[in-house]
Amino acid sequence: MMRLKPTAKKRMLQADQFDANYGGSEANVAVSLSLFGDSAAFVSKFPKNVLGQAAKDKLREYGVDTSLLQYGGPRLGLYFFEKGASVRATKVTYDRAGSSFATSKSDEYDWPTLLKGADYFYFSGITAALSEEMRKTILNACEYCKEHGIKVACDLNFRGKLWTTAEAQAYMKQIMPYLTVCIANDEDFEQSLGIYAFDGDMSRGIEQKDTFINGMQEIIKRYPNIKVVASVLRNIQSVDKSTWMALMIKDGQIYESPAYDINVLEGVAGGDAFGAWLNKYI
Repeated sequence: MMRLKPTAKKRMLQADQFDANYGGSEANVAVSLSLFGDSAAFVSKFPKNVLGQAAKDKLREYGVDTSLLQYGGPRLGLYFFEKGASVRATKVTYDRAGSSFATSKSDEYDWPTLLKGADYFYFSGITAALSEEMRKTILNACEYCKEHGIKVACDLNFRGKLWTTAEAQAYMKQIMPYLTVCIANDEDFEQSLGIYAFDGDMSRGIEQKDTFINGMQEIIKRYPNIKVVASVLRNIQSVDKSTWMALMIKDGQIYESPAYDINVLEGVAGGDAFGAWLNKYI
């Protein structure tokens, strides 16, 4: 997607200029993996116009393989990123209905070709939220991966602006049996899986470590095919300052990182960077 951000920390209602960039959950992961030195290919559909070319060029700039991209459709998806200030939260507004990717059909993705030689297939709950057709597309990919020994990783990434809790839980029940790696952060547990792990207070996520671990163990109990579950826990003091740590369960063993005080430049894509690191080093 193209990301448009008001300049000088202005709100959308105040904005008269926007900085433009490109990104999205899976694209951010692919870029991070490429920067780590891994081979990462991005599968999507872009419009055959200058915006589609610009998005492709941005991926190629960071070494991501773009040879598997599809082309056609009406437009590139957009999202508007309103950076918060002090206690004013950061906000995202999506404008991606009717985009080339969101309106693409499952039969446009030839998974035997697209996944040839792949070790991992990575997707996010954001993509699953876009349409019924996209949910079918992901399910087809997961079925192919299971048949051919390709590991599947998913960041649940629940977004209430894109689908409902009921829709997310109904779909995730279908898809979880195919996963090898599951990333669940904050509200993802309850909204996507109906598992309690977090009370919603972003100022004290780290203090809820025990319930996060319980939630992670419940995921593995329900879906023993999943070998790794990981979460990011955060205490957010303001839009610029927060404390982060990570948890992981792998082969029944619980791993815990130190807690780090973070000066946040932009409150976007931190979870994607974590997902890329996880898939590289597990």
